[in-house]
Amino acid sequence: MSVLETPRLVLDELTTGDAEFILELVNEEPFIRHIGDKGVRSRTDACQYILTGPVASYERHGHGLYRVALREDGVPIGICGVLKRDGLEDPDLGFAFFERHWARGYAFESSSAVLAHAREVLGLGRILAITSPDNEASIGLLAKLGFAFERNTRFPGDDEDVKVFVSEVPDGPPQTT
Repeated sequence: MSVLETPRLVLDELTTGDAEFILELVNEEPFIRHIGDKGVRSRTDACQYILTGPVASYERHGHGLYRVALREDGVPIGICGVLKRDGLEDPDLGFAFFERHWARGYAFESSSAVLAHAREVLGLGRILAITSPDNEASIGLLAKLGFAFERNTRFPGDDEDVKVFVSEVPDGPPQTT
């Protein structure tokens, strides 16, 4: 189901039909280095990842990660959306793109659309974002999107800190998740 469109991109809910795309994306070296190894090694693993992650999030929270595809040819280039993670008090913006599509403005374009949707449709006033401490590209993107550094934190079971950023609408609408 199509969720959002921008001048160059279409954002759709992920389905098991996206398994090959997800398998490739989550096994790219930059994804593993900055986001983590999701243990997705086969098409079956990718289907399970999609069903227990994004699809479960759409059903539970009404939002999640979306497939980002080029509008001109429908080729998927990454994922972007709002997640509700255990260990964070508020929903957070998440994104990942194939390295071959970096530095073209796609992350900013899709994230801007997702944030507008989160505020205007989902009614979210406070949105977080997390990055690994050395992910300068994502930190720069978050600053461009209006996020401010809030704190470092460590998720249970992880051995490394992540940086937490916040984007808040003053006196924004009440949180719904």
